[in-house]
Amino acid sequence: MMQFLFLFSRQGKLRLQKWFTPFTDREKKKVIRDMMPLVLARPPRSSNVIQWQDLKVVYRRYASLYFCVGMEEQDNELLSLEVLHRYVELLDKYFGNVCELDIIFNFEKAYFILDEFLMGGEVLETSKDAVAVCMEATDTLQETMEEYLSKPAY
Repeated sequence: MMQFLFLFSRQGKLRLQKWFTPFTDREKKKVIRDMMPLVLARPPRSSNVIQWQDLKVVYRRYASLYFCVGMEEQDNELLSLEVLHRYVELLDKYFGNVCELDIIFNFEKAYFILDEFLMGGEVLETSKDAVAVCMEATDTLQETMEEYLSKPAY
């Protein structure tokens, strides 16, 4: 089971964080403070799996963003890499070649896609099309509500 998922830039700016197990705020800050320099300092040709404290950390870089997952010792690293890749595919499908600015300015959509895909650190929905249908439905609902609220009440 995943403990957390982070997205951060090459400059060490945290762009998205999702915690699947309870951590105190102090512990969260310590994990973030320890994890980012550890991943950023890795050479490009090294393994994407790091042993850190009692966790395995799996990361992957896409363009200027690092996608990082902390998981338990007995979990499969390759499955975690597949989960990260599927999340990037879902972001690409929604945003059309996702970039760091898409995550910055539409972070609520990125979180929503993540929540449709993962729940409690486990994969909830494997189908990209099913997640896309949910995203389309929420966008339609949001547009309808904005249109409804913009009209004057008589």
